[in-house]
Amino acid sequence: MRCLRRAAIGALLLAPAQLAAQDMLQGVDLSQPAYSQSELTRSDVEAAIRAGRLDFAGKSLNGLDLSGLDLSGANFRAARLNKARLAGAKLDHAILDQAWLMEADLTGASLKGAQAFAAQMQKLRADNSDFSGARVAGDLTGAFLRGAVFDGANLSADMKNQSMGLMRAVLRSAILEGAVFRKANLMSADLRFAHAARADFTGANLMNADAAGADFTAAKFAGAMTKDLDLDSAQIDTAAEGELQSAQHLDRARRQ
Repeated sequence: MRCLRRAAIGALLLAPAQLAAQDMLQGVDLSQPAYSQSELTRSDVEAAIRAGRLDFAGKSLNGLDLSGLDLSGANFRAARLNKARLAGAKLDHAILDQAWLMEADLTGASLKGAQAFAAQMQKLRADNSDFSGARVAGDLTGAFLRGAVFDGANLSADMKNQSMGLMRAVLRSAILEGAVFRKANLMSADLRFAHAARADFTGANLMNADAAGADFTAAKFAGAMTKDLDLDSAQIDTAAEGELQSAQHLDRARRQ
């Protein structure tokens, strides 16, 4: 009884933080100009690049075509780039904390060492993009990340700063087919129902991650840390069971 009581108290204490993380979009009218229009043109951004003034913090750049531009080191903190086109753009070491990139197109973009903390990136299109060494603790629900590279990236939960709820990479229902997470930190990440067939998690930290219902067909887990990885109803290959012995609910996983 005492253990149950402690567990119930813990759940009550954690609930507000979890709800805060889930409800960030509530009350936000995405049809408002701040979230649907741009206050700058591509020419304005190109001029800023030439002048070396890459501070776009808080700016509205929604729907803007910035494809192919070199925006390395740019500050997009709290900027709004919903449905912006950044295909092939270079955003290495860019700051995207609290930025809005819902349905943005970053196909083939480079975001090496970029920082995206508390970013809203639902339905982002970033197939074949490169997030190597990036810090990603944002909402990527339903994102398209086929062949994307997250080598050495940090997608883990931030246990120190939970004023906005539990900040971690949320890859729920994301398309991760063929994505590469070699030596990436995905501790406590949300991978529920992710489509991660042929993904490479070699040497990755997947401890405490929630991958219930995920598809890991032909995925690689060599050297991965999988203690308490939740595999309830996940699709796995029988050949991968050896690397997944410390996962939770391995008995409930579906075998290929």
